[in-house]
Amino acid sequence: MRWTLKPKPTQEAISQLSKELNVDDLVAHLLLQRGIHNYDEAKLFFRPELDHLHDPFLMKDMQKAVERIEQAIKNQENILVYGDYDVDGTTSVALVASFLQDSYPNVATYIPDRYEEGYGVSFQGIDFAEDNDISLIIALDCGIKAIDKVTYAAKKGIDFIICDHHRPGNKLPEAVAILDPKQEDCAYPYKELCGCGVGFKLIQALASREGKTVEDLIPYLDLVATAIAADIVPITGENRILAHFGLQVINASPRIGIQALIDQVKKRTLTITDIVFIIAPRINAAGRMKHGQHAVVLLTETNFSRAQEYAQEIESFNAERRNLDQETTEAALLQIQENAEENRFTSVVYNENWHKGVIGIVASRLTETYYRPTLVFTKSGDKLSASARSVKGFDIYNALEGCSDCIEQFGGHMYAAGLTLLEEQYQTFKQQFEKVVSETIDPHLLQPEISIDAQLELNQITPKLMRILKQFAPFGPGNMTPVFMAEGLQDTGYARGVGEDEKHLKASVTQKGSAPIGAIGFNLGNKLGLVANKNLFDAVFSLDENEWNGTVSLQLKLRDIR
Repeated sequence: MRWTLKPKPTQEAISQLSKELNVDDLVAHLLLQRGIHNYDEAKLFFRPELDHLHDPFLMKDMQKAVERIEQAIKNQENILVYGDYDVDGTTSVALVASFLQDSYPNVATYIPDRYEEGYGVSFQGIDFAEDNDISLIIALDCGIKAIDKVTYAAKKGIDFIICDHHRPGNKLPEAVAILDPKQEDCAYPYKELCGCGVGFKLIQALASREGKTVEDLIPYLDLVATAIAADIVPITGENRILAHFGLQVINASPRIGIQALIDQVKKRTLTITDIVFIIAPRINAAGRMKHGQHAVVLLTETNFSRAQEYAQEIESFNAERRNLDQETTEAALLQIQENAEENRFTSVVYNENWHKGVIGIVASRLTETYYRPTLVFTKSGDKLSASARSVKGFDIYNALEGCSDCIEQFGGHMYAAGLTLLEEQYQTFKQQFEKVVSETIDPHLLQPEISIDAQLELNQITPKLMRILKQFAPFGPGNMTPVFMAEGLQDTGYARGVGEDEKHLKASVTQKGSAPIGAIGFNLGNKLGLVANKNLFDAVFSLDENEWNGTVSLQLKLRDIR
């Protein structure tokens, strides 16, 4: 691990903010690192308000989108709400469909089959619309590159409204309206909305025409917060506001489908991290193992007993997904070793029998193991399909653009993408991708980095500091959990390995005679020797609360030690 200490703000800036907010220097230091320089910015950070959401009509084509939907409702047209099969897509569809269905019955939903149709807008989906006399499709979390599909629909008399957040290509589909803040000529102030976030701006605009305010839309924010967490978008600006209020809904009065999922995992209060690791994988499991429509049905269900049945079904999909994930990861790691590819700049693996529903998870697992840009391929019809994952600081989307001559189709973000290619192009692509990455990646990026906010002494850790740090939440990209470094620590003689195969490290540490504080290091059991025998060591950690037998105590959540 590379330990990187973030630049410290000037002492003058720290002292000024500390005085203005009446907080200690450490808190002022952390706020300045997050771009907060004065009282007003701090107030917005600690007390997000729905009034600070931007006017949805600032988004390019919003007026056109709203007018076309109003026209469809006036003319009693059938509307199809169409979305991708992942969490962002299924929550987007549930959001827009349930909003429209509250006042208009002629609304259907459609999620493409991951295996038969693949990602995004499909010809099959458009044929479904034609067969069901649908004249307007609202595409969510996809469509920005569906040029031929939108043209195909237009010939059948079907209009498209596209709500997407992926980067547009050089040419745009000829849709009635395209809502995507990443369009270069879109003046919308916040560019990092997820697909469900763009969908929320659409219903916000529609609601405003009916005299409703954003407060009337609060019940929909559980879906938006779930998508923000699952899609790993920055939790800054509007996303922070939407996530903040969405978490309140999730923890107080979530929709029945989300409540049924929470009941399955028996978790009392959920954080963004809980959504990422507990709720999102279950919603995703529907599209991975069966069909994404199962997730939409759950998220729009209004009968609790039926929702519980759907949630139990999704729980079984998730258990099946976990087993496949483990088997496929083991096979992929073995393939890298058998091909003697441990020291390449990239990991590219393929097996025609791997389940398409888990290749994205497996790509993430391989990235954790070898820490380099990774693609996992499987057979999908007569082509190969892949999920791509990157390492911090490296744009895998740009790297794929450098290999576009041997790719059929691709799309995605800086850190995650998907693509298809012909089987005969696989070896050519694999060589070209290795070449592009090797020539463009900074070698430092191939070593995992821990970014450290500040160095502190253990005696600075107090219940008051913990209370303030908890108010920094919700955490995520752009506002990660504060990470600290402390030097010259010493175990009190308590250190030991815990858990299965003793793979975790538990200790009780002091610094220069300070009061002992508990420490837990997940997957750091192999570093017990550095801590044993009262050796001095340095540690990187976040602060955590440990609840045991009804007593809550502070502890260090170790990230690395040396």
